[in-house]
Amino acid sequence: MRKLSAALMLLTIACGKPPSPEHPTPAARVVRGRPVIPSTWTLTSRPVTAPHAMVVSAHPLASQAGVDILKQGGNAIDAAVAVAFALEVVLPDAGNIGGGGFIVHRTASGEVTALDYREAAPAAATHDMYLDSAGNPTDKSVVGHLASGVPGSVAGLYEAWKKYGSLPWAALVAPAIRLAQGHVIDSARSRDIASDRELLAQFPASRAQFLVHDSAPPPGTMWRQPDLARTLQLISDSGPDVFYRGQIADLIVAEMQRGGGLITKDDLRNYRAKWRTPIRLSYRGHTIYSMPPPSSGGVTMGEILNILEGYDTLPAFGTTAYVHLVTEAMRRAFIDRNRWLGDPDVVDMPLERLLSKSYAATLRAQIDPKHATPTPPQSGGGGGGGEAMQTTHYSVVDAMGNAAAVTTTLNGGFGSGVTVTGAGFLLNNEMDDFATAPGKPNMYGLVQGEANAVAGGKRMLSAMTPSIVLDTAGNLQMVVGTPGGPTIITGVAQVILNVLDQNMSLPDAVAAPRIHHQALPDQTYYERGGLSDATVRALQAMGHKMEQRRGHSGIIAAIQKTAGGWVGVADPRYAGGALGY
Repeated sequence: MRKLSAALMLLTIACGKPPSPEHPTPAARVVRGRPVIPSTWTLTSRPVTAPHAMVVSAHPLASQAGVDILKQGGNAIDAAVAVAFALEVVLPDAGNIGGGGFIVHRTASGEVTALDYREAAPAAATHDMYLDSAGNPTDKSVVGHLASGVPGSVAGLYEAWKKYGSLPWAALVAPAIRLAQGHVIDSARSRDIASDRELLAQFPASRAQFLVHDSAPPPGTMWRQPDLARTLQLISDSGPDVFYRGQIADLIVAEMQRGGGLITKDDLRNYRAKWRTPIRLSYRGHTIYSMPPPSSGGVTMGEILNILEGYDTLPAFGTTAYVHLVTEAMRRAFIDRNRWLGDPDVVDMPLERLLSKSYAATLRAQIDPKHATPTPPQSGGGGGGGEAMQTTHYSVVDAMGNAAAVTTTLNGGFGSGVTVTGAGFLLNNEMDDFATAPGKPNMYGLVQGEANAVAGGKRMLSAMTPSIVLDTAGNLQMVVGTPGGPTIITGVAQVILNVLDQNMSLPDAVAAPRIHHQALPDQTYYERGGLSDATVRALQAMGHKMEQRRGHSGIIAAIQKTAGGWVGVADPRYAGGALGY
């Protein structure tokens, strides 16, 4: 937007009389004006189209593994399992068997399920285990053996395959075994390893696995991971039992004992992936399915969308008025996230109220169209709103119309930094996703409450938001998700808003600049070049504390139904891959 006066005019439009919750305004009538994207923003997407099926992930080799499975007659879950194991090999900072994740799955007949294979705290974990003698958080929840929760990925992938898979289990692990035996490392992965060289160098097995003469392997290197190849072969032959009860479990426990970690054989033996009821949202006649707690994604995104749905008209994308409204919706949703949400097996949560249209109307009424609303202070204050990309998301649609949205993570880049000696895979640092010191910021700057405090056996709250969108007739329209810490929630929400409200194509919706607000710290983050100087000044005049970030705000992997089949978009912010047939 070039003129502040235009923004001020739009502010009066933004807060028109809301429709009744039962009769939301059709999307075609919502936005007045065209998207405003400054000339400083040059990012564009390169969509891939295919008539039958599509896989979009953060690495072309992983996407290829999924497409190969689909061509063999596999379904979306078969392909999702193959992609997951391939990502463990080719995207080691995020792909994993030493972490956890979530799957939202929709069958061609319309059944939607959600699978939780989030990591769990070891039984010996305690409320204050990451505090020093003065009560301040230490880095032990971030780096080293004590930072790891009980991994869930292998159990989750097997559970999904057991319920929905069609090809033999071994066929799904085979592509990853071949990649572990040797593949050429590209420039993006070389840079990723180089950026975390100091972390990896602290641990002998990680140093041996990832570094060559204490440096990242240069692009073009044939990278061989023999320990990981053997581990994957064991999983191929024996399924999850070898990981949770057998030889791999023994190696994990030995690694824990070597470094002072807490995970025991009993912790591994007792771990279970859990089927949960997905969050079902309605937005202007569309239906959106997303992940329930222990992911905060579906609930928090639902609050954002419910607040915005109540406006008869919305300002055009990129205008001061639009950024203001979206920011204020994000702020209110994250206040609730940080107060209420946690492990559903441990914490009572008022989900029905949080997701009600009437509650959204109450929150909407609090939004001042001309001024930012300061976030109420909490003990511990701010902290940096980190935007780690070391989660990964992939989306799959098969030729039958089954769809899978999968987000998986080690938490930080390369997780805890600890590679299991003799097994060749990294362990997560997911314990930092707990409120290790309630009221004080974690590595993402999130200030959380007792609902997400550390306790033995508990699952830590997540921001992962794998989502499936249906059109107004109930047909599959879009599969979407992203990495990015707390920016996952806001990134997925903005892509959905861009498509459904702003009438953008999926490639444009993914490439468009994004903003982020997470209640605390009370700052509105925006991508470099994503807002004009005039828009930033106008928002500051309204009371927004604006911060331009050099980093990304998510790495979307999305698929959309088209008249000719499917379009896949790998976020141009990163070197991913969309492939179909």
